[in-house]
Amino acid sequence: MNSGAPDLVFIDTRMNFILNVLWIVFVGLEMAIGWLVAAFLFAISIVGLPWARSAFNLAVFHLWPFGREIVDREELTGEGDLGTGALGFVGNVVWFLLAGWWLALAHLFFALLLMLTVIGIPFAWQHLKLAGMALAPVGKTVIDKELRRGRLHLSASGGR
Repeated sequence: MNSGAPDLVFIDTRMNFILNVLWIVFVGLEMAIGWLVAAFLFAISIVGLPWARSAFNLAVFHLWPFGREIVDREELTGEGDLGTGALGFVGNVVWFLLAGWWLALAHLFFALLLMLTVIGIPFAWQHLKLAGMALAPVGKTVIDKELRRGRLHLSASGGR
């Protein structure tokens, strides 16, 4: 009865690999560089180091986004932390003012360009999701989609 499940996972993994390679070729590298620039600008000041780490993690995510997603840490763990409470909100306001708005605009620009072609529509959709994330990344983490499915299944079944 379970004979088809491994094949579907393999196909999904192969498709994610193909989409990630195409992503890097067409727009992923440019956006990753944008996130690295933001990380560098935050890193040159001691005050900006917490944002530098977030920006660097998101730059790496931009190189391989398919098959992974960004979620709130509080939603994932069920517990709050510095980045998900009031300090996280302040951090997101500072992020938005210093870097978030121009990174979101870059994502919107690439999304509009990609929407002009049929093959670019999935990538444009990815850019639109990333534009929203670029506005407020503090308190977020990157996980594999399979991990999220497993977490949701565990919480729905009472942790069994």
